[in-house]
Amino acid sequence: MSHNKTETLLPLSVAVLTVSDTRSLATDTSGQLLIDRLQSCGHQLGDRQLVKDDIYHIRAICSQWIADKKIQVIVITGGTGFSGRDSTPEAMMPLFDKCVEGFGELFRQISFRDIGTSTIQSRAIAGLANRTLIFCLPGSTNACKTAWDEIIKFQLDSRQRPCNFVPHLKPAEQGTCAPRD
Repeated sequence: MSHNKTETLLPLSVAVLTVSDTRSLATDTSGQLLIDRLQSCGHQLGDRQLVKDDIYHIRAICSQWIADKKIQVIVITGGTGFSGRDSTPEAMMPLFDKCVEGFGELFRQISFRDIGTSTIQSRAIAGLANRTLIFCLPGSTNACKTAWDEIIKFQLDSRQRPCNFVPHLKPAEQGTCAPRD
């Protein structure tokens, strides 16, 4: 089963999207935490954006990234709760070619240690679209830390055994991982 393992890390191009009606890039601690974590793991920031919680705006940005040959992974923070404006799962699920069912289940299981039964209100999901891996996380900085540190960083590491998601992603394009203006 170690056929998905490499000896050295294959750096990925990761886009980060924050979904929020109240945050700005300056106050976006969750998005910044994800950027810090992905870069410390050896990956590159492909793009970063912040968008209001609106199904069609979320879908438009992510559709561009899914079509972009340079973006291999998208991590979305925010919009996964139960308020009337939370719409990230509804925006993303129609775009998925395949759902990663175990991600949400595992995230809620791990989160139970910190927040107890409140974890059932997390609608964290993940899926693949056009060989782009997409994670939809709660907006809380602690939830992003939990998801990255306990799950995502391992599944984006090409050295992870017995398997990881890297072989299922778009091939990396050399020299194209710098953030866009």
